[in-house]
Amino acid sequence: MKPIIRVENLSKQYRLGTIGTGTIREDVQRWWHRVRGKEDPYLKIGETNDRASKGNSEYVWALKDINFEVMPGEVLGIIGKNGAGKSTLLKILSKVTGPTTGRIDFNGRIGSLLEVGTGFHPDLTGRENIFLNGAILGMTRREIRSKLDEIIDFSGCERYIDTPVKRYSSGMTVRLGFAVAAHLDPEILIVDEVLAVGDAEFQKKAIGKMQDVSRNEGRTVLFVSHNLQAVSALTNRSIVLENGIKTFDNYTHYSIKYYLNIHKASVNYKSISYSDRPKVTSIEVITSHENNVHQHGEELKIIFEITTPFMITSPAISYQIINSNEQPVLHILNLHNENRFCYEKGTFKLTSILPRCKLYPDIYYLIVHFADKTTKTKIETIKNVCNFEVKVFSELRDYYWYPKHATYVEDNYWETKKVS
Repeated sequence: MKPIIRVENLSKQYRLGTIGTGTIREDVQRWWHRVRGKEDPYLKIGETNDRASKGNSEYVWALKDINFEVMPGEVLGIIGKNGAGKSTLLKILSKVTGPTTGRIDFNGRIGSLLEVGTGFHPDLTGRENIFLNGAILGMTRREIRSKLDEIIDFSGCERYIDTPVKRYSSGMTVRLGFAVAAHLDPEILIVDEVLAVGDAEFQKKAIGKMQDVSRNEGRTVLFVSHNLQAVSALTNRSIVLENGIKTFDNYTHYSIKYYLNIHKASVNYKSISYSDRPKVTSIEVITSHENNVHQHGEELKIIFEITTPFMITSPAISYQIINSNEQPVLHILNLHNENRFCYEKGTFKLTSILPRCKLYPDIYYLIVHFADKTTKTKIETIKNVCNFEVKVFSELRDYYWYPKHATYVEDNYWETKKVS
């Protein structure tokens, strides 16, 4: 079978800093804004390979030597951190911008939803924008009209469909934009991080629609999202971009694990900064095996050290265990009235013990919350720390490991003592 998309040696270079806009009028406007101390109206920041470091060149490669193929009906995920080149790649695929080097071969019409309101004219009504977008995609007026009622119903914007789009909320705009792109029969649908704007109900509906157009209608979907759960649910294969380079291409399950592994949290947490406020100074996970490997069903300990320069009336500490799909699978809370701590100035050690922790085989990390329950003050939140891996070394029946089963913990308790 012939690929519907073939990308060969694709690269995109940007020039950093202030450059001409291309017209004298816009250059004068840029100069006039700068004289008055206002923001440049034409300033665009190009995606860079490494946003955290300063380079020596005024040119940067947002993408470098990208190669991949997509088959008809395939749903391909594209994952990577901010600045990795995901949106640049989709803009080139959508023909919004051109590549510096390399080539792309297509075999079908493309429908793009790159950001909220892309391709919408704010002064036109929702109904008029449906026809405008359909025409851009190459649809005839008759084809658009045959899909009109279905698009309006899916978007949930029927009451406002004859209202100018400029009066829509961002959520309504993305609903209508996705409905247009998904229903106007492009052979290739490109979706870039737009579902984060919609509510949970619409996200579920949109993911279901993308699954339907790929499985039942045979269309190809390219999906970019930081929501790894959505990527996992929708795609079978994903590529990982890092600093503009494709570093991994495999089944989505393996791609997500690779991505989390290169950006994984530290093994244990220790705060080295001085503070005159209460603070979680260290967190340590004690697993059943070395190298932060934990045997399913064995005892798991998580040790917190808290330092406070004064008494806290009603302290509370809790933690969530997060899996590799960024889903919280366990949330455990310790209140002052259950185990006394921070009742005076000093350092306290709290140990959470899970005697038989039956987490699924996966890589996990912690999110820790420290608060004062009486004043409802959030003292500190520590994210993405203390990663550990759960493995099974004994023989268990296969059906026990079906995905999306509930995590099971038989019991848990806390130990607290003042250490200084």
